[in-house]
Amino acid sequence: MDVISFGTDGWRAPLEQFTTPRVRMVGQAVASYLHDEGLAGPVAIGYDARESSRGFAEELTRVLCANGFDVLLPERDRPTPLFAHAIVERDLAGALVITASHNPPEYNGVKFIPDDGAPALPDVTDAIADRLADPDPLPADEHGTAREVDVVTPHADAAIDLVADLTGDTDLTGLAIAYDAMHGSGRGTTDPLLERAGATIERVRCERDPDFGGGAPEPAPENLETLVERVTVGDADLGIANDGDADRIAVVTPERGSLDENLFFAALYDYLLESEAGPAVRSVSTTYLIDRVAEAHDEAVHEVPVGFKWVAQAMADHDALIGGEESGGFTVRGHVREKDGVLLALLAAAMHADDPIDDRVDRLLAEHGTVVQDKVSVDCPDDRKERVLADLEDEIPGTVAGTDVEDVNTADGFKLLLADGSWVLVRPSGTEPVLRVYAEATDEERVRQLLDAGADLVDPLV
Repeated sequence: MDVISFGTDGWRAPLEQFTTPRVRMVGQAVASYLHDEGLAGPVAIGYDARESSRGFAEELTRVLCANGFDVLLPERDRPTPLFAHAIVERDLAGALVITASHNPPEYNGVKFIPDDGAPALPDVTDAIADRLADPDPLPADEHGTAREVDVVTPHADAAIDLVADLTGDTDLTGLAIAYDAMHGSGRGTTDPLLERAGATIERVRCERDPDFGGGAPEPAPENLETLVERVTVGDADLGIANDGDADRIAVVTPERGSLDENLFFAALYDYLLESEAGPAVRSVSTTYLIDRVAEAHDEAVHEVPVGFKWVAQAMADHDALIGGEESGGFTVRGHVREKDGVLLALLAAAMHADDPIDDRVDRLLAEHGTVVQDKVSVDCPDDRKERVLADLEDEIPGTVAGTDVEDVNTADGFKLLLADGSWVLVRPSGTEPVLRVYAEATDEERVRQLLDAGADLVDPLV
């Protein structure tokens, strides 16, 4: 039980720790939690493209059925956000998804999505952790049944309708899109959705490979070289990539190549504000450019800790138009409050078809100033993170890279706000044994100075 720990987005671990008995314990804990909450409806169980994922999903199915729940399964690996949508669309008790998202193939994971389709908050994951136990089946005549269902079509229908409502048009005729599934669950889901809207699709890594080509299905710039070439040198007008379970998106444009997710967020918010109104929600690690776009439209921005569960909660609290994180997870009002790289692919394409994304970004930067952000990781075992942060509280400097610290934000780790408008953030990763150091400034050299200073600040404390 000590090995099972629910972090930023469920429990992820190397396969030597992520074992069948432990997965079955999680299944029993979820079943017990649902019983205690009086939730008796069906449960969806999904899984990603990893070699072990279908088998783990079948183990969860056995445990949930033995506890009296009917289980709905997809016919193959499908994106995580489709199960969040299925919960709301089918009035389910919740969903379990076997996925390690963007982690390397030697990892796997499991996340629970509650009956509102939004990420589970700590009170829910704590309640599940408190119920970890070996399976405790009901008598055979009280078992539920399992059946396969289509989770793709209802989600695609909803995405088409929502984007049409938000933008007035989903006609992508004449738009050539290179789509990179990174061998993950977005293949056969995101690409046909874009085709349905009229786009011509050039597929990249759209074959299932449980090893993801020998790397991690993380749509970072260094992993998107082929996609960038298809857009900047080839004939594609736009590039779109999803991570391993397609809850996140990366965008490639003709002028910028791999587009910084902060710039994409700002451009998308600006685009939506042409026809809609409402505040934005961003994580503490996300650019202040969002705030400048909001201010220009007389809107507000609500800052939350890293973790999409906090974005989702604030979106409900403030009826936000959009919520997102610098890591590429976004959703919009009118959809389930879970990050959705499939929906966002359609929305990004609609934005580009209306007005090239590069042109919109150029206008935003001309109006609001250049923004550059980056991050680095500092190795730190999970059992040291709390101590390092406690020690860091006593080591906050008066200056960073030659600039005075004007304020310290402690919403998630320590965010040092500097006199020149730049900032440095140090926070623990919720999914890996590292501390993240983020920085934002007006040019790359300054960002590098800030990242070095941040890493030098925490290195001696680890």
